[in-house]
Amino acid sequence: MPALHFDRFYRYDELTKLLHAFAEEYPQWVTLQSIGKSYEGRDIWLVAVTNRDTGPAEEKPALWVDGNIHASEVSPSSTCLYLLNTLVNGYGSDEDITRCLDTRAFYICPRVNPDGAEWALADQPKIIRSSTRPHPYDEEPIGGLVEEDMDGDGRMLQMRIEDPNGAWKVHPDEPRLMVRRDPIETGGTYYRLLPEGRIENYDGVTIFVQPVKEGLDLNRNFPAGWRSEKDQPGAGPYPVSEPEVQAVVDFIARHKNITGGVAFHTWSGVLLRPFGDKSDDEMAAEDVWTYQKIGQKGTDITGYPHISIFHDFRYHPRQVISGGFDWIFEHLGLYMWGVEIWSPQRQAGIEEYKFIDWYREHPVEDDLKMLRWSDEKLEGKGYIDWYAYEHPQLGKVELGGWDTLYAWRNPPPQYLEAEIARFPEWLIWQCLISPRLELISVEVTPLGGNYRVRAVVQNTGWLPTYVSKQGLNKKVVRGVIAELELPEGVTLHSGERRVDLGQLEGRAYSDVSINPDTADETKDRAKVEWIISGAPGTTLNLTLKQDRAGVVRSTVTLPELM
Repeated sequence: MPALHFDRFYRYDELTKLLHAFAEEYPQWVTLQSIGKSYEGRDIWLVAVTNRDTGPAEEKPALWVDGNIHASEVSPSSTCLYLLNTLVNGYGSDEDITRCLDTRAFYICPRVNPDGAEWALADQPKIIRSSTRPHPYDEEPIGGLVEEDMDGDGRMLQMRIEDPNGAWKVHPDEPRLMVRRDPIETGGTYYRLLPEGRIENYDGVTIFVQPVKEGLDLNRNFPAGWRSEKDQPGAGPYPVSEPEVQAVVDFIARHKNITGGVAFHTWSGVLLRPFGDKSDDEMAAEDVWTYQKIGQKGTDITGYPHISIFHDFRYHPRQVISGGFDWIFEHLGLYMWGVEIWSPQRQAGIEEYKFIDWYREHPVEDDLKMLRWSDEKLEGKGYIDWYAYEHPQLGKVELGGWDTLYAWRNPPPQYLEAEIARFPEWLIWQCLISPRLELISVEVTPLGGNYRVRAVVQNTGWLPTYVSKQGLNKKVVRGVIAELELPEGVTLHSGERRVDLGQLEGRAYSDVSINPDTADETKDRAKVEWIISGAPGTTLNLTLKQDRAGVVRSTVTLPELM
């Protein structure tokens, strides 16, 4: 297969070739399919990874992993590729990977939004939030500042313009750094800061940033908590209106063996969990505790803190986020995580900061640390010293400041592999905690002139077969179904051919310390019995299945009667 590099980002055609090459080189583990078409008609590729010698992916518990639903967040695609590469190369040598692919499956969708990513990765990039489909209106916006690379150097920086009423001034000790002007300060040289770009229909006085024609946010278009444009801009005309979201929702809803999902984004360096629009008080306590355990494991492995979206990651205290991928927890009861890759602040040595609030208010010492990081680690490519530029509408301005596309939106290429290498171990661990059916025993016992067939099944996974209390309360999955196939000549005298054995617990909700009330009841097991008659030597097929925990089969032969 083509050489795989993790110090660059792949455009759509290259990514497509790589995924096909994985499927061709590793046919025992990798299958590739398109789950739908994007707005511009590109395939949305999905890779299923499992050891097919031990059963198909759809008959095993599975973990969903995706990336790049937001246009410029291209390092999540690299994260998905890195996971895929880790799995196929680790099978047979890594115990956890081998056990995972033998007993479970991954569904990996590296690029949910191929159209937006193509715009972001173009030689002259255009940065939008998500889809390239016009929304909420089809016509071109009129007037305003259009963000773009004005001097053709491949960067979109900032413009600073001298303005006596400007809110910014030069730092007294670091002339590259712009700091806020004191509220009552006068008598200095002040600046107005704007994104680099041209101004359409400039009247010589007023400047506003032109809204982008493509105003969709695909991560607001999912079913749970969807709100209209008035309440949540970018959510689309109705839930699941966009083809990219339709493809994801349809696949996950149809594949009931999926037990959890992780969606990769940038940036903040944090592991995010539901809810987005309501307090933990609205979540079952057992689910909160389980989220905390999974999150702590993620923190231990990746170094990223784990937090609640509602409590710790709101863009404004009076705003909530809904219509996102946490739909899989809200509606389906699947444990969902949103991972924000990359923290420039942490790279610069700023450890204690509030993820969203930092952009509203932080000490100037943080900015100085960020500058030193750019100078020393990014060779000055992150923060660009101001230089003169003759702007076609504004005249004399200066360009400079942060190259956010290079240093912020994704890890710089030389840091990419180290950053995305944090995640496979946690993802494999999450896959391995899923519920899993295993047959303990199948016995056929002569009973007078008949036979008793008895099967005992167990959930050997950490999570229960219903996965979460949210899933149990929503009644989205059946219990364990035991089904006995009766060939011709066999008569059923007692029991039903198909039996619902109910849900099986895992170990997730047990106490962590021994106390007088500790009792490990066998709620993880179930048995089923049938009384039948038939000719000795007849073969019976037994199937036990559960939507989340997989499928197990057994074949038994009726012995001679005593």
